[in-house]
Amino acid sequence: MKFTSPHKEEMISAGIDIGTSTTKVVISKFTLMNMAGGAHVPRIEIIDKQVVYRSPIYRTPLLSPTSIDIGKIEALVKDEYKKARVEPKDIKTGAVIITGETATKTNAEVMIHQLSDHAGEFLVATAGPDLEGIIAAKGSGAYEYSKSSGKVTANIDIGGGTANIAVYKSGRLCGTCTLHIGGRLIEFHDSIIKSISPPVKNLLNHWGTIINEGQSISVNEIKRMTDFMAGVIGRMLQKSLTKEDQFLLLGHEPNWQEDVEAIMFSGGVGECIYRYEDESANPAQYDDIGMVLAASLKENKVLHKWSWVKPEETVRATVLGAGLQTTEISGATIEVDSSQLPLKNLPVFQIRFDKDFNEVVDSISKKVTEAIELYDPQKEGQNFALYFSNLPYLRFREIDAWAECILQGLKQKPNRSQPVVLVLDRDYAKVLGQTINRKDSSQSVICIDQITVENGDYLDIGRVLESDVVPVIIKTLTFQNEERRTFR
Repeated sequence: MKFTSPHKEEMISAGIDIGTSTTKVVISKFTLMNMAGGAHVPRIEIIDKQVVYRSPIYRTPLLSPTSIDIGKIEALVKDEYKKARVEPKDIKTGAVIITGETATKTNAEVMIHQLSDHAGEFLVATAGPDLEGIIAAKGSGAYEYSKSSGKVTANIDIGGGTANIAVYKSGRLCGTCTLHIGGRLIEFHDSIIKSISPPVKNLLNHWGTIINEGQSISVNEIKRMTDFMAGVIGRMLQKSLTKEDQFLLLGHEPNWQEDVEAIMFSGGVGECIYRYEDESANPAQYDDIGMVLAASLKENKVLHKWSWVKPEETVRATVLGAGLQTTEISGATIEVDSSQLPLKNLPVFQIRFDKDFNEVVDSISKKVTEAIELYDPQKEGQNFALYFSNLPYLRFREIDAWAECILQGLKQKPNRSQPVVLVLDRDYAKVLGQTINRKDSSQSVICIDQITVENGDYLDIGRVLESDVVPVIIKTLTFQNEERRTFR
């Protein structure tokens, strides 16, 4: 990381996507610049994002149908870093994201945290179908298209195991949905069925159709299944899923209110539709239903009621979103104990100033009790961040009272040596942090602003950059299993 001019700074970002079918790595470069005049409070923004290296697309290595080959993943990432001429110490931000059915593997959580610890100082771990859909929509171009066109745009990212849908209007997230629809839900070898995913088996049993591993492929039955999947996507976009469609629903129903106007397909099945990649450069080739599913999508009449917008990226949408779109930059007027950074996976507890100021401040101790009960019920010392939103204009005596109530409330924490982590939606971070330090010089404080989060999000805060800001990644961290399919 370096200054390229008195007002510019560069940092390197990595995105690593470990999906049901494929694994990819992307290395990007961000340029930061102070966009405020010399006499104004600094306002550091990311002014440019440039992809400097894209890996080939690799087949995700597995030890068994239920276990990821962690050693091969780590070797793959190490080799790609070498090709890109970067080292883990160069990586200042980015994300390792585990997607689709891979998130259900027995060692998924161990693998992703182990990899994020070795692949970069501030390369954070993320998982969960809703987040995957959001990141893919940014990587595919659907997010930007919604901003530029103002249209309600649904990005449908279909990989090997899931279809992750994120709907945007004018750059605002309207809602998400995830379906058990993907190219590798039925796999075969030499025209013999090798595997069928549980959701598809359940649907086939519902139909009374007998298709088992070891049987020869029934082209008609495969096409019937992919035609049904295409229909489910159409009904999902219309928010009219049937009882039969529920076999392929993962988590919650479509939760947007707006009527979709345009659709975009990304992911591996999106690649089957548009064929952007040079197949000779990518060793990942599969015997599955991806191409048949792509044909069913193109043939489905309901789906053609919407405007089809070509994506900027297909199979690389998620990895590019992870490397390019997950990072935000804090305000420059912050107060942080740099010896405590980086911090990872801090759950967020929101306190809204939607009532009288004194009433909210007086309730902070009670709110901290709720946060401890929620995030550290066994009193094991799980730290968390307090997010103060809807902040009014405050005078110093009010900030002083606010700081005092925060200190009193946090005395309940079982581990008092942890830093106090505060996130504000207005530019009070420096004065609040300094006031807390003045009241208790032994208390380590991380107080940042100009960041918007929500209750239940997870927060990662990187080291202070030369421009006196910190990179921040906001995410929801969820590992799926068969018993717990909901998100957030």
